Amino acid sequence: MVFAAPGEALARAEELLGADPSPLHASVAHQVIGIWQRDFGDTRRALAHLRRARELAARADSAEREADVLATLGVALVHAGRTRDGLAAFERGVARGTGHTRARVLYRRAYVWWVLGRHGEALEDVRRAVPVLRQADDVIWTARALTLRATVHLALGAVERADADFTAAEALWDTTGQEHDKADAVESRGLAAFRSGDVPAALRLLDEAEERYAKLGTPTFMLSIRRCEVLMAAGLATEALAEADGAIAALDGIGGQSTRKAELLLVAARAARLAGDPQTSLARAALAVRLFAGQRRTWYETHARLVLIEARVATGRASGRLVADAAAVAERLAAFGAPAAPEASLLAGRIALGLGWTADAERHLAVAARSRHGGPPLARMTGWAAQALRARAAGSARGVLEACRRGLDVLDDHRMTLGASELRARATAQGAELAALAQRASLVSGGPRRLLVWSERWRATVLSAPPTRPPADPVLLSTMTAFRELAARAEEARTDGGRPAPALEREQRRLEREIRSRTLHMRGEGRGDGDGGRFDVGRLLDRLGDELRLVELAVLDGRVHVLLCGQGRVRRFEAGLLAEAEREAEHVQAGLRRLAHPGAEARLPLVEAAGARLQELLLGPAAAHLGNGPVVVVPPGRLHRVPWALLPVLRDRVLSVSPSASSWLRAKDTAPPPGGRRVLVRGPGLASGGAEVPELADRHAGPPPPARSGESPRRDTGARSGGAGPLDGRPVLLEGDEASVPRVLRELDGAALAHIAAHGAFRADSPLFSSLRMADGPLIVHDFERLDRSPYRIILSCCDTARLASVGADELLGLVTALLPLGTAGVVACSAPVNDAAVVPLMLALHKGLDAGLSLAEALRDARAALPGDAVHQATGWAFSAFGAA
Repeated sequence: MVFAAPGEALARAEELLGADPSPLHASVAHQVIGIWQRDFGDTRRALAHLRRARELAARADSAEREADVLATLGVALVHAGRTRDGLAAFERGVARGTGHTRARVLYRRAYVWWVLGRHGEALEDVRRAVPVLRQADDVIWTARALTLRATVHLALGAVERADADFTAAEALWDTTGQEHDKADAVESRGLAAFRSGDVPAALRLLDEAEERYAKLGTPTFMLSIRRCEVLMAAGLATEALAEADGAIAALDGIGGQSTRKAELLLVAARAARLAGDPQTSLARAALAVRLFAGQRRTWYETHARLVLIEARVATGRASGRLVADAAAVAERLAAFGAPAAPEASLLAGRIALGLGWTADAERHLAVAARSRHGGPPLARMTGWAAQALRARAAGSARGVLEACRRGLDVLDDHRMTLGASELRARATAQGAELAALAQRASLVSGGPRRLLVWSERWRATVLSAPPTRPPADPVLLSTMTAFRELAARAEEARTDGGRPAPALEREQRRLEREIRSRTLHMRGEGRGDGDGGRFDVGRLLDRLGDELRLVELAVLDGRVHVLLCGQGRVRRFEAGLLAEAEREAEHVQAGLRRLAHPGAEARLPLVEAAGARLQELLLGPAAAHLGNGPVVVVPPGRLHRVPWALLPVLRDRVLSVSPSASSWLRAKDTAPPPGGRRVLVRGPGLASGGAEVPELADRHAGPPPPARSGESPRRDTGARSGGAGPLDGRPVLLEGDEASVPRVLRELDGAALAHIAAHGAFRADSPLFSSLRMADGPLIVHDFERLDRSPYRIILSCCDTARLASVGADELLGLVTALLPLGTAGVVACSAPVNDAAVVPLMLALHKGLDAGLSLAEALRDARAALPGDAVHQATGWAFSAFGAA
């Protein structure tokens, strides 16, 4: 019962002990309490109860009872870090037990061997136990043994064998009422899905297991360890570190298992390293090494040493000693049959290369490169990274580019199994080294065109295909509705009382976690199409023609390289350091914030001077070669907040911004939907009242637009030859209660133009919860992803709507980038706080240009020029950018 209904089992055992039972029955009761404390409570209390259970079994003169207790005690001692004593208890248990009891003892010793990382011994004990358990028709223990054997197979990389055992165990569990074991089986299937490379399925199964454990009221430390592994593979290292540290604190709070603490420290160390926090990684890994060594867990100690070496390298401590240490770790991992062995060989080779030890590097990298032909995606990428480094050391630029291409193809296929745009974006971080190697090789040997191809190969790849549409999941839909209502109530409480409502905000965060969790479960709908690999420079140059210039900024080793495309050629110029440009951009943002308020006119010359410095850092000598025509800027993700219209050479131009040249081409080739339907939305609580919206509605008063059919417009990806042209007919006006999220989404779907005046809120901690405030609560990025086709053009007239989070290799998450893959060809949005009143004339002038048939970029240029010359209006114009090509 202790694994079917743990709380009830504990209560029954305590009740039995209060009834003066016989030694035999008292032994069982103490053993049950010991198991509960061992797995869900205080290890010290567990040991006390189990020792008492053994004494009572001896008094009852029951060898079988004593053998069973000794096995439970052995597990507890090992989890407490007393490995030698635990194995000695098992020796006595195997000697005392016979037949069926001995098989159960052997199964538990096999579990301990797995905990210790001694997989050969674990498989041997399971091999001896399973036939006896089956012969005794012991369904529960047979299923446990098969589950354990599957888990050991996974640790050794034998995924197919693991799947067979998990399937057999699951069939047995279905015939029992062992709820805790069933939850454990779901958790194990999640681990198997992860090992086979299916991250969404792994997240879904681990979340299901957590729900099952929650119903039983049992802690989930092993589940936390496994979820951290999946989160790290999904690019969510910061979240993995937070979960691991939280679990460590909870485990310490109850005096829990020392073995679990060591494992949590190991995943925390790995997460900290991936999150760019090498000092935390060093501290966690060093403590994990000490604990594993004391527990005699060589397998785990070796993995912890690998992370420790990685952290030392990340802090700049590369040395010959670390090469030797990494090589020794690689040898031990290979001897264990551990899948992490190639990572250690790659690390040894990378350190050796940095020291100029080419012969040693080649030896280690050749070993690591073997993994490129098989195994899960990340293992193959490790192999291709090693192969690329080998080619670079040999001076073969062609070899580097081929290895990088193959490795990034693996990543593309992996990314397309992920349905959630967030996971796709974050997964690109795993290809950053390959992309950087390819760019360096291109710079040395291939000229500007090849550098452009490789800059595009990994830039804004998440925009190359629409995300998987969220499923018609009633639970997800109801959760999003509940989140919206709660967020509206929390906002109302803040507005009325000026203070947050903690209970509402806690519930809001819980609902956010549930929404995010369910969206991360979505699987992708296809394999990578290699779109980035097929980028055609010639086609780009044809579309640019002689007048238009596209400026793509590539960053190599911290320096900005300007790739100037136009007039049938690509030229390269060196500009400034990225770090300096980022600092200057922050100064500009601070200046624009101040200029949003009257009385800060004295700041205007300072902001303009900062714009000139930004121009020098970002464009350098390329600024003199832009010609007189329109310009498209393609910045790296870390420069997404630059107000490009502030740069002197761009200030009076038709200017648009795009996350990549590829996405600009797609936007250029996107045809506007038929009908020219326009939607005007005015949300609540705006300082200006969204004053431009009713004026725009009045400007186009006329016959109503045609009634909408129940069917959403189909996406049309045909090419167009020119702009969208003037828009005719009365727009759909949504304000007051009509500006609700469901109604707004219904009208936005397939519209030709949408203008939304609503409070924007950017969430740096969770970009896909960035929102626009509607009458019934926030309209979030997840809502937009439900559209069949987002508006062809969309104007977001309020603050911070163009703010984005830079994640992965060079990806951006936020409102604008959510719209671009869904059919939107052009967006006007704002990257800084602005003066609400000054926005109104800018928006009216912008629409005047659109009515005349101009593009968004053309209309925005003219609208800026039409504004009054004071500092507030100038800053407002600079803060808005046109994205895309419509």
